[in-house]
Amino acid sequence: MKKLTSSALCISISLFMVSCGSDDSFVVLPDPDGGANNEIVHSGIIAASETWSADEIHILGEKVVVDQGVTLTIEPGTIIKGVEGEGSLASALIVARGGRLMAEGTSSNPIIFTSILDDIEIGQKSGTNLSESDNGLWGGLIVLGNAPISADASAVQIEGIPADETYGLYGGNDATDDSGIIRYISVRHGGTLIGEGNEINGITLGGVGSGTVIEYVEVVGNKDDGVEWFGGTVNVSNVLVWAADDDAIDIDQAYSGTINNALVIAFSGTDHALEIDGPEGSIDGSFTLSNATLLGVDDEIADFRDGALGTLTNVYVSGFVSPSADLDSNNEADGEGDVELDDDESSANYAIGDLDLINWQVNLPSNTTLQDIFKDKADTPTSGIQDDIPNFVTAVTPGLRSVGVDMSLFSGWTFADQKGKLIDIQ
Repeated sequence: MKKLTSSALCISISLFMVSCGSDDSFVVLPDPDGGANNEIVHSGIIAASETWSADEIHILGEKVVVDQGVTLTIEPGTIIKGVEGEGSLASALIVARGGRLMAEGTSSNPIIFTSILDDIEIGQKSGTNLSESDNGLWGGLIVLGNAPISADASAVQIEGIPADETYGLYGGNDATDDSGIIRYISVRHGGTLIGEGNEINGITLGGVGSGTVIEYVEVVGNKDDGVEWFGGTVNVSNVLVWAADDDAIDIDQAYSGTINNALVIAFSGTDHALEIDGPEGSIDGSFTLSNATLLGVDDEIADFRDGALGTLTNVYVSGFVSPSADLDSNNEADGEGDVELDDDESSANYAIGDLDLINWQVNLPSNTTLQDIFKDKADTPTSGIQDDIPNFVTAVTPGLRSVGVDMSLFSGWTFADQKGKLIDIQ
């Protein structure tokens, strides 16, 4: 049985096509389970507080926006599926500035965001037909707040949302802004295209304040970044990103919170495990990333750009290719498998301690040294990262790491664990 919410402002017609929004475009919503599950379709602006229950599958018929002053509560164990579609038809759940999302799953009943093509059913933690390589099948989760950002204006439009949609604005002056509680959620198979070269991240956090609680979150198989912070002050703990098709963890616009206990599992399409950009405007901000494990393949470990600021401590790195083994057309290392200070400003920040790497351990590829991995790109650095290697990083044998993520905190509730990916990770 399917139902349409009154807040969806949609009408059903034959073949279960739904007309939503001002452009009268139509989205075909397939019924992969033949109607065995209760399904309820949402679309448009949620103008009054409501609760999504776990005894129904909730379908994002297009963009669903939690409006200012409104709270959306999602019960533990709820499954949310986004429809296919690109551009204006992309599906996503968006929490506008002043809105609140209370998505409090549990370790035994996580909240799952996935694609309409996923055969997962009520009461399950994973389906059988999609893997980590299936991506771009819907949009993602976007949370926007009133916390400070470093940009050309105090409030700007988030990527992934058309410029004429005011619910896409984020940023402000309230560092303690509260956008709700997000706990034990898994976001899968997202990142659909909304414009040329512009996909939606698995989880986008724009100007989200420290009054917001975000912990135990997973992003799997996203076409763009796994989790991206655009400024803000929110603290995030216990975050897992597997098979991001761009960057796993991406930091921009002077994000100033803490990220604790982070696991990145790259795959062949991943660009960077970490991409860290400095502030764009007049506001400086410095984040802290601690207790992280970065597991790679043919990817770049980390890139620090545009005057990056922050502290990264207790980080374990393994599985990345030797930079010297991956050469470009000029027979030069092309940046895969390395940690790079990409500009003079980032190197200068490192020299004075505004960008700080503390207590790293690396499982070295064969015939590779730490000097091959950690690189300066500045012309005349005062004190380069290579000079400092003995002070912050050591090579370790697999299985003997003493820093990095606590893997047990992802056991049971994550897609990665359901698919056996956490077994024997070193």
